Amino acid sequence: MTVPSAGRNHAEAATRRSPDASDRLPADRMRAAWYEQRGDAATVFTVGETDTPVPGEDEVRIRIRASGVNPGDVKKRSGYFDSAMPYPRVIPHGDGAGIIDAVGSGVSQDLLGERVWCYGAQWYRPFGTAAEYTTVPQTQAVRLADPVSFEVGACLGIPGLTSHRAVFADGRVTDRVVLVVGAAGAVGSFAVAFAAWDGAQVIGVVRHEAEADLARRAGASQALVAGEGLATRIRAIAPGGVDRIIDVSFSANADLYAEVLAIEGVVATYFSPEANPVLPYFPLLFKNAVIRFIGSDDIPADAKRRAARDITTCLAEDRLMISIGLTVDLKDIARAHDAVERRTHAGRVVVVP
Repeated sequence: MTVPSAGRNHAEAATRRSPDASDRLPADRMRAAWYEQRGDAATVFTVGETDTPVPGEDEVRIRIRASGVNPGDVKKRSGYFDSAMPYPRVIPHGDGAGIIDAVGSGVSQDLLGERVWCYGAQWYRPFGTAAEYTTVPQTQAVRLADPVSFEVGACLGIPGLTSHRAVFADGRVTDRVVLVVGAAGAVGSFAVAFAAWDGAQVIGVVRHEAEADLARRAGASQALVAGEGLATRIRAIAPGGVDRIIDVSFSANADLYAEVLAIEGVVATYFSPEANPVLPYFPLLFKNAVIRFIGSDDIPADAKRRAARDITTCLAEDRLMISIGLTVDLKDIARAHDAVERRTHAGRVVVVP
């Protein structure tokens, strides 16, 4: 996929258009959003025209109907942990959904017209789904059943793959006790659903009572509000300790692990407020605990394929609870990023090119 060079004049490259004006663009041009430096969304984003991508070998091109915004997309744009710009220009967002309209060599023409959701579009490359078209390896485009909206499809990738890996990386959880901290969040609610689907007893921990029902609807048998006496309340439900913990706040909850984890239990963590957390070393040592770190970009390829398969199955069985809180046009992408960054909307945030 090619874009105008980083030095090209924005007045030429970034002519703003109304949403329906893109229909009049030449076939080799498309609308897209990009940034060339890190910073505030309202400052760094440009929405304009760029080259329409051409699928390479074993790739498909997707006409994007919805692009999901994840916290990781916001962190990449803002320069979280002082990370550097990986490319001169980035079209953001790894997740999206749409229709395959072109295929590269080695890909069956039968895929043309297929409704799909995709993941990893901006995985170690600068071209994501915040555009009218994107290309991905055909293995990263997964069939989206007709009853499922493109907006929901755009919310499956990073949360689905991350949660699936957190739940199943250390084996199945049938008849195990699984504790999900942050059970009402995007990744947490998926983790609750996957664990319950596999036959686990799931305890969800949420921030406040209003989220407890969300955790139960996702599949938790019990939903506890974080706060005083949480470890005691968990132990009352699971006297022998919990076998797996899926946690969104590693540095904040390390002491909780030591109190409630079963012998040889596993903590799967996918985020930490602190970059250098302090751990209760000996309590975890005596439990022979395993701490598994989940980075969504580098989940093994076979695990991603298994996750995509199980996501499809759980969608068909109506087990995944996905609420869309905000949908905006591509020209308002800065608003979408702000909504995710500041948590101003309940539910997922989606950009429609």
